Amino acid sequence: MHHIRHSASLLFLLATALLQAQQPSAEPRPTTAAEAPQRDTSYIDAQGTAHITRVVPVPKTLSPQAQRSLSRQVPDQGPPQSLAERRKSTDAYTARARAEWTRLCPNQLVEDKIAGVPVRIVTPEGMPASNQDKVLLNLHGGGFNSDSGSYTESIPIASYTRIKVVAVLYRLAPEHPFPAAVDDSIAVYRELLKTYKPGRIVIYGTSAGAILTAQVAVRLKQLGLPQPAALGIFSGMGDFSRNGDSLALFSLGGLSGHLEPPIDEPHDPEYATTTNPRDPVLSPIFSDLRGLPPTLFITSGRDLLLSGTVDLHRAYYNAGVDARLVVFDALPHAFWYNPNLPEAIEANHIMAGFFLQQLMK
Repeated sequence: MHHIRHSASLLFLLATALLQAQQPSAEPRPTTAAEAPQRDTSYIDAQGTAHITRVVPVPKTLSPQAQRSLSRQVPDQGPPQSLAERRKSTDAYTARARAEWTRLCPNQLVEDKIAGVPVRIVTPEGMPASNQDKVLLNLHGGGFNSDSGSYTESIPIASYTRIKVVAVLYRLAPEHPFPAAVDDSIAVYRELLKTYKPGRIVIYGTSAGAILTAQVAVRLKQLGLPQPAALGIFSGMGDFSRNGDSLALFSLGGLSGHLEPPIDEPHDPEYATTTNPRDPVLSPIFSDLRGLPPTLFITSGRDLLLSGTVDLHRAYYNAGVDARLVVFDALPHAFWYNPNLPEAIEANHIMAGFFLQQLMK
């Protein structure tokens, strides 16, 4: 009897193992070092879609800190992050980033409201009286559904320009889709015009904030409101009707981390919702860009929005705008958020220098 029970148990275990082997894993298994490709491959199918692998070393021209950051191992497979998880991790990251940037760039930061919209106002230590008549309006990044940049985009720029920065905490999607963020940004800008001349204001942002900066500029033109002295579009895009090439190549971490194969649909449907993806405010690349102020575009070689940034820059350039483009080699999306990278310090100084140049005209 004991032998029979033992045989039955073995059969049960074997059947269970076979069944589990036939079931898809609940969580995709990350690629191991042994499975990683060791040579380049490239297959182009009948539709022109490229199925490729590439072995890409870290450029030695980058700072040691940047080389280490690109060498950080991130699993290429894993369950998708929920919106609640994303917001929680983003809040934790930005709290750390605020402390790190503040150590480098001392400031006074207050929470307030302008035109009923929550804002963070960053005043740099030692701001001269000659800069009291100037203000920088920051529209933060975070995929339109979180806030990853109201500290990281405002604290260093305030310090390097020695000018006050107002960071707009606009309403977020999916609870508040387009055009809520545009409306909130316009409301704050209108209020600032009561105190500051337009030639003493700059509007800028990173990622979602860069996209929003371009959208706000087009909306200001539609409303007949004066344009600011300059715009800063740092890793953005202007076309929600399609996904650029770089979105199929890079994740938020560049060549590391999880990346789904692209699908043929408009960009960010949770933000755009039912708006025509070729709407001229949602997608400024389809609008009349003539007469917009001087604009600085910054991106990087492994930026998922590299294509979107250079495409929008070209549209500005072809419209006769004073549009300037800076591309950093090899670095991932919004690398200038990281105060530990010399390249981030350099990028923030480039941004600040451009703003000062335009405000002094």
